[in-house]
Amino acid sequence: MLVLLAGIFVVHIATVIMLFVSTIANVWMADSSSAGTISAGLWLLCNKTCTQLPVTSSDEASLKVVQAFMILSIIFSVVALILFIIQLFTLEKGKRFYMTGAAMLVCWMCILIAVSIYTARFTGRMLYFTNPHHGYCFILAWICFCFSFIIGILYLVLRKK
Repeated sequence: MLVLLAGIFVVHIATVIMLFVSTIANVWMADSSSAGTISAGLWLLCNKTCTQLPVTSSDEASLKVVQAFMILSIIFSVVALILFIIQLFTLEKGKRFYMTGAAMLVCWMCILIAVSIYTARFTGRMLYFTNPHHGYCFILAWICFCFSFIIGILYLVLRKK
């Protein structure tokens, strides 16, 4: 049981770190051309130098929603990690990690909303891109989506023995 708890804890920490990286770094969409590499994240457009991400007025609200939900996912993931540590030492044997699992599933839902909106509104529609493809931050966000769901379910069914 101790090995299972340690494994879940390590995957949870990895998920938090990947969420931070995917939210902060600016490689959600990338394009390689003869002029160089262009990348766009949630905050900046980078082509040798980084400038504020240019979006149309109709897409600005969508971008703000994606930014907000990615930040919320980080917050809920960190809260779930803290709750796990607290509940690990305070719960009686046989109790479940309901609060931790619920927080991770809320994190999962926030990632789902953010990445789905980004996929629907911004994939292939970035300015200055001729042949866009998804960057590593977008892929990390989907990996975090999977990990947070698995961890959330494991927390809900896990019994402290």
